[in-house]
Amino acid sequence: MRPLFLILVALIAVLHIYVAWFEIFAWTSRGPVVFDTLPVELFAQTTELAANQGVYNAFLAAGLIWALFIRDRVWQRRVAICFLSFVLVAGIAAALTVSLRPGMFQILPSSVAIIVAALERLLARRSE
Repeated sequence: MRPLFLILVALIAVLHIYVAWFEIFAWTSRGPVVFDTLPVELFAQTTELAANQGVYNAFLAAGLIWALFIRDRVWQRRVAICFLSFVLVAGIAAALTVSLRPGMFQILPSSVAIIVAALERLLARRSE
């Protein structure tokens, strides 16, 4: 279970690095392609807002990456779950305010990782 949890944390961190790059550097070039239901002129007008969101996604990625380098297993899990919870809340907010699709990209992976962490902890307690 532990390797699966760490892999999920790493993958979610990579996802947020990509999202941060997209929002900070590719908003006006890739944004209209990805969000094809929005008017094209909206992207130039919202560059600063998207970049700000990108910074938040970069912080989420940084926290998840930091968790991967913590040697103490208990604190590693705690820090990872903290940042996974932030990702989950951000996904719920996106689903409620933007649309379900972008929210699900955060809700599903973070929920699965949190469940895997809980199962790992439960199995560890049973084996003690």
